[in-house]
Amino acid sequence: MEHSSTGSSSDGDPSSIIGDDSEKRFSTKVKRAILGAPRSIKDPGVFHQISLIAFLAWVGLGADGLSSSAYGPDESFRALEGHAYLCIALALATAFTVFIISYAYSRIIEHFPYGGGGYVVASRLLGKHFGVVSGSALLVDYVLTISVSVASGLDQIFSILPPYWLQYKLIAVAVVIGLLMILNLRGIKESVTILMPIFLVFLVAHVILIFGGIGLHLTEATQVASTMHTDFSNGLKTLGLLGMASLFARAYSMGAGTYTGIEAVSNGIQIMREPKIDTAKRTMAYMAISLAVTAGGILLCYLLFHVKPEAGKTMNAVLLDRFAGSWVIGNIPVGWWFVVITLASEAALLFVAAQTGFIDGPRVMGNMATDSWLPRRFASLSERLTMQNGVALISVAAILTLVITKGNTSTLVLMYSINVFLTFSLSEMGMVRYWIKNREKYPDWSKHIIIHLIGLVLCLSILTVSIFEKFAVGGWVTLVITTLLILLCLRVKRHYNKVGEHLKRLDDVLTDIPTMEGWVQKKTTPNANTAVLMVKEYGGLGIHSFLSIQRLFPNHFKNMIFISVVSLDASTLKGKNELDEMREEQKNHLEKYVKFANQLGYNSDYRIAEGTDVIEEIEKLSAQVAKEFPHSIFFAGKLVFEREHWYQQVLHNETAYAIQRRLQFAALNCMVLPVRVFAKNKA
Repeated sequence: MEHSSTGSSSDGDPSSIIGDDSEKRFSTKVKRAILGAPRSIKDPGVFHQISLIAFLAWVGLGADGLSSSAYGPDESFRALEGHAYLCIALALATAFTVFIISYAYSRIIEHFPYGGGGYVVASRLLGKHFGVVSGSALLVDYVLTISVSVASGLDQIFSILPPYWLQYKLIAVAVVIGLLMILNLRGIKESVTILMPIFLVFLVAHVILIFGGIGLHLTEATQVASTMHTDFSNGLKTLGLLGMASLFARAYSMGAGTYTGIEAVSNGIQIMREPKIDTAKRTMAYMAISLAVTAGGILLCYLLFHVKPEAGKTMNAVLLDRFAGSWVIGNIPVGWWFVVITLASEAALLFVAAQTGFIDGPRVMGNMATDSWLPRRFASLSERLTMQNGVALISVAAILTLVITKGNTSTLVLMYSINVFLTFSLSEMGMVRYWIKNREKYPDWSKHIIIHLIGLVLCLSILTVSIFEKFAVGGWVTLVITTLLILLCLRVKRHYNKVGEHLKRLDDVLTDIPTMEGWVQKKTTPNANTAVLMVKEYGGLGIHSFLSIQRLFPNHFKNMIFISVVSLDASTLKGKNELDEMREEQKNHLEKYVKFANQLGYNSDYRIAEGTDVIEEIEKLSAQVAKEFPHSIFFAGKLVFEREHWYQQVLHNETAYAIQRRLQFAALNCMVLPVRVFAKNKA
């Protein structure tokens, strides 16, 4: 009895309601040109095509952490306020932190092979309310990831441009974010592949800078050590041990943005090539090593080259000028070109780093939408298998953030990194709780818990110092926005819970209707009057709509056809096996409807399609059914609230009305059947 659809109608049929390529609207052609052709989820190789190998995942997700070497060490060094002798300790602390957090998240990846980001870990191990705190913190952090990356990238560019060009910085901000948004609407792999050469130039340039800079001072090691010892002794006399520790802690916390890209790898496992766990752990290792070497190496070079802040320039620009500015071969200023290329690669990599926000931000939105913390439309995918609603929203939020802060990197950095360490802390707390709770199940639990205990203490310490140091100078804005987002999520969840309670009452009443045993499927008659009902899972909502048809049109219809779409969204974009399971599950739901209709005297059958756009697939499937059953009327159920509010249109996607408009335009009769939702508990 299985019937399926690829969603295409017969070519050349005058009764077809789906136009051919020559009749597509101009806007559709433009969309295809910019975003690319649709991807078919029926293609068995589509998940392989859109997944990333470890190197590409390192480019797309690791660039956030690696690019933070353009502003993390800068902020840390400035916070030392002339006490450069603390640089070596700061570089070691930075490398240690990177490796601890990275290793801890590698262990998290093993336990959450389909995405071990902060939202998932906190939700599963600490509870749903800890999850919404972590998810909200991550969303704000990903917006700031884009904002900081783009602003800092433009700072690198404007460091080598005349000062009067700064007036165009906000325009440049909007252009860069707009281009990145288009790239990500085309698809993750396409955007990463296009930006990969930038990543490679950055790596080569910084290998030359760091190892070349350290190599030039190897002969001065004894002198540098002696100077450091003298400066440390003087600093200890001037500041005291407590004062020096306080200064070091402040500098360490100001550079906390250096570590913000680490969590992105575990949150983006779904986009990685099989075997996902091995790919993700390899990606994490690449990122940890590259970030520790780059950030620590730059801090060390600041010390060796006696770098000091200069107006209108980043610290890296000053360092590069001292390292290579005087290089000349013949009459060619190769040093100047090296400085320009390196700064340009830093700027460009910062734009690549914004990818983390575009990749993982919408993914977190999708997971939260699936759990009803956000409007469910954020879990839907485009025909390119991208989360277009999340990409668009996070792009707009990043532009607004940059406009409000006037693109000031220092202001953005003050707002930055607090949330990511809140997420880090919750993730580590969840893993500590997991191992304590399961200590009897795993005899070696004490060996596994150590790394998470160290990570928890480290992350909580950085979070505490960051809030203390940054709260009064801008950090409070981040905390206020995050709190407001959490409250919004709680309100959205409350609404969906109320609607769910009403639908559960329908399920309890209508799914208990007794059915007869030994039923025999009654074959449909193509020329008979046919009711076509759009349904999802077998439950009270579908049965209510079915009984409404029977009540409104007694003895009119001989055939009852149930149609449905297997919809691929953010929570199910894992692989072909998951899609096959969804298809089989949906078939079981439809077969229950067919059995129910047969027992009430209808000739019944079902049709099923697959896709990412439910409305478009229903439209195509309806066209096929209309050709097969010419005397058809289509029906769709719609929740109708006793008191209509504007937010209900955001939280409920009006799918039934959208389908009705499309089918009526195609000269097909379609009725929307109301399912009432009362404002108060009514019978």
